[in-house]
Amino acid sequence: MTAQDMPPPIALFRMVTGYYVSRAVHLAAELGIADLLAAGPQGSDALAKATASHGPSLQRVLRLLASAGVLAEEADGRFSLTPTGNCLRTDIPGSMHAAALVFGGITQQAWSGLRHSVQTGKPAFAEVFGAEPFEYLARHPEDAAAFDLAMSGFTRMIAGAVAAAWDFSSFATVMDVGGGNGMLLEGILAANPGLRGILFDLPHVAERARERLRATGVAGRCQILAGDFFEVVPPGADACLLKHVIHDWDDERAAVILRNCHRAMGPNGTLLLVEGVYPPRIDTSDAAISAASNDVNMLVCTGGRQRSEQEFRELYKAAGFRLTRIVPTPARVCVIEGVKA
Repeated sequence: MTAQDMPPPIALFRMVTGYYVSRAVHLAAELGIADLLAAGPQGSDALAKATASHGPSLQRVLRLLASAGVLAEEADGRFSLTPTGNCLRTDIPGSMHAAALVFGGITQQAWSGLRHSVQTGKPAFAEVFGAEPFEYLARHPEDAAAFDLAMSGFTRMIAGAVAAAWDFSSFATVMDVGGGNGMLLEGILAANPGLRGILFDLPHVAERARERLRATGVAGRCQILAGDFFEVVPPGADACLLKHVIHDWDDERAAVILRNCHRAMGPNGTLLLVEGVYPPRIDTSDAAISAASNDVNMLVCTGGRQRSEQEFRELYKAAGFRLTRIVPTPARVCVIEGVKA
């Protein structure tokens, strides 16, 4: 039964208590339940022993997960993975384990400050945790490792979609600005054997990318540079590519990054942002829910936003670019092209 089929009070109550399931999924990720069930069904007592948990209490949470379709309760009382629950395994391509840790953990805690964001217009993350998100992650390596894994998983899916949707053949060199561990650039270079890449990010991030890319087949075509995109973006690329960077920042700070890209480019340089585009009208479609949810998450966590086409046009203009086209991809992000105005 969908929310539209429920009596309105029940539908609203399900929304209000949605955190019951998200907290249970987060706990399952913390305890490694999916990995323990990878070989087949197990009883709650065996799972409790393996996770140092209280058996009867764990069983109650497992049954909640079964009611949500994450697990299945067998006729003999044992629990098994559903296709959804299988995504919580750590040893499969496309694992959502790290995402469950991040979005069910520190992200959900940050949302407890939503009222602060709405009343002040400022991110709640620092109000809740006492530090800005990237500063907090630098101090908490376990959370940072989960965040990196989660972002890598999303980027791996996006990389193939972008490489398939966008023709990079007119470029000799593409710079991934704020490119993280290089997953996106690796995917694009792998799909375009004649292309060279530059990955540019903060020194500690660039070092991690260097280590990871060293073992890939594109390492010989990829240069790693370190710096701060708020200060300067190095020259040398035909196109500057930024994936889910600009949505982290308000218009003022986003324009600083893009102006630095503008200075780094030659007269024929191309700007490529890989981000979601806010639809002109919000309804109950999955695409609209995704856009609105991401937008408010940026409000809460970073102070950024998901932008509409018109907002991207205005931002490009403020940074000296002209938005020329928006190309959708199968991964629910678009490639937003700009050229120097």
